[in-house]
Amino acid sequence: MEHQNNIAKFAFFYMLSLVSLVFMSMATGMIIFQIINKNIIDLINEYSARYSPEQLKFAISALIVSVPVYYLTMRQIHKNLFSGALNKDSGVRKWLTYFVLLVSSVVMISWFIGTINGFLDGELTLKFILKSLTAIGIAAIIFSFYLYDIKRESVENQKDKVIKFYLIGSLVLILSVFTASLFFVESPQETRNRKLDNAVLQKFDEIDMAMNEYYNEYKKLPENLEKIKDEFVYITEKDLLNPITEKKIEYKVVGEKSFELCSDFKTSNEEEAVERNGSYKDRWLHESGYQCLKQKVRENNIPKETILRF
Repeated sequence: MEHQNNIAKFAFFYMLSLVSLVFMSMATGMIIFQIINKNIIDLINEYSARYSPEQLKFAISALIVSVPVYYLTMRQIHKNLFSGALNKDSGVRKWLTYFVLLVSSVVMISWFIGTINGFLDGELTLKFILKSLTAIGIAAIIFSFYLYDIKRESVENQKDKVIKFYLIGSLVLILSVFTASLFFVESPQETRNRKLDNAVLQKFDEIDMAMNEYYNEYKKLPENLEKIKDEFVYITEKDLLNPITEKKIEYKVVGEKSFELCSDFKTSNEEEAVERNGSYKDRWLHESGYQCLKQKVRENNIPKETILRF
C-alpha cells in the first residue's frame, strides 16, 4: 500500500512539474517575443508581429504562478531521488520524464511552426532570427536537462553539480526575463486609465457616427449635441457625457464639414497607435488632459433609409 501511495505521489509531482513547465517556458518565450515586438516595429504590423500588452501581462502572470510551483516540485522529486524513496529506474520516473519530453516537443514544434510561418508571411528577418534563437534556446535547456537527468547512472545520495547548475542557471535566466518585462509592462493603474479613456473614445465614435448620418440627411452639421440626441434613438443623454468625469462632452463646429469633440483624458494614446492596426481609436489620437479632437463628416456613407429616428 505504501509503495502504491509513493507511486501516486511521484506521479503527481511529475505531472504538476509538467504543467508548470509548459506555462513557465511558454511565458518566458512570450515575454521575450513581446520585448522584441516592442523594440522592433514592423510596418506590416500583422498580429503575430505586433506588440501586445495583454499577452505580456498574461505571460508575467503565468510566470509568477508557474515558477514557484515548478521549482518546488522539482525539489521534491530530486529530494526523493537523493534519499532513495524514488528509484532512478522506477517506471513512474522513466515514463513520466519521457512524457514531459513528449509534451514539451509538441509545444516547441508548434512554436517553431508559428515562428517560421510568421517569417514566410513577411515578418522582418531580424525578428525571425531573434524569435528563433529564443525558441531554440528554451528548447535546448529543457531537452538537455531532462535527457541528462534520466540518463544519470547514480542518483541516490549523490548531489549532482550539473543538475544544480541547470536549476539555478535556469532560475536566474527566468528572473532576468521577468525583471526585464517590468520595464515594458504598464502598471495596473495605467491599464485602468487607458480603459477609461477608451470608454470616452467609444462615446466619441458613437457621436461621430450620428454626425455623419445627420449631415447626410440635412446637408449641415447640427448646432449642438441635443439635436442628434433628439434625432437618433441610439444616442442617449448618457452617451453625451464623459463616463469618467460625468461632464458633458463639448461639441464645436469648426467648418462646413468639420467639428471637434472635447473632453478630459487620463493618458496619451499616440505611442499606442504605432502598435495598433486598423483600430477605430487611430482616428482619435490624443494627449492626456483636456483635448479637442477634430473630425470631418463622410458624405453619403449611409443610405437615408437606414437612419433611425423617433
